[in-house]
Amino acid sequence: MKQYHLYFSGNVQGVGFRYTSQRIAKNYKISGWVRNLSDGRVEMIVEGSEDEIAKFLEDLQTHFEGYISSKDVEIGEMTDEFKDFRIVQ
Repeated sequence: MKQYHLYFSGNVQGVGFRYTSQRIAKNYKISGWVRNLSDGRVEMIVEGSEDEIAKFLEDLQTHFEGYISSKDVEIGEMTDEFKDFRIVQ
C-alpha cells in the first residue's frame, strides 16, 4: 500500500478537476484529498494499492486530456489516515 503526493499543472482549475477527481475516486479503493493551490496547480494525496491508484490516475488523465500539462509525483508509504477521498481547502 502506497501514498502518492501529486501536483498537477496546466489548465486544471475552473474545469471541475476537484469534483471530477472525487467522483472518479468513488470507483476505486483509494482515499486521500485534492485541493487547488494559489499558484494555479492542483495538489492531491492518494492512498491505496498501487494498482488502484494507477487505474484512478489513468481515468483522471483520460478525462482531463488536454488540460493537464504535467504532473509531479512523490511516492511514499501509506499512512492510513484518510477514510475517503475528499476535497479540502
